[in-house]
Amino acid sequence: MDEQSRVTSFVAENELEAPAAYRLLDAVSELGEVSKAVCTSTAYGDVPGDVAVPEDELGDALFALLALCAELDVDAGAALETSLSKYEDRLAETGDAGSGE
Repeated sequence: MDEQSRVTSFVAENELEAPAAYRLLDAVSELGEVSKAVCTSTAYGDVPGDVAVPEDELGDALFALLALCAELDVDAGAALETSLSKYEDRLAETGDAGSGE
């Protein structure tokens, strides 16, 4: 995934290296900001059709997740392909994408 390489280079060039645990906390924090945008844009669920999330917030979450993948030496593209295959298999077998857990 080219985006992962860009994030990895950016992190290295700007001396933003961090342990995986901090990368995970950053990813969760960024997803919290996405959640906040959803909550506020929908008046906390009263107007569910008004979901709005600023692109930069999604970008921040994606950056954090790609940085976590890089820190864990996980190829994000390969991980996505594995996940998509898993969902395709579930849908073919059960008609549902959920794990059933």
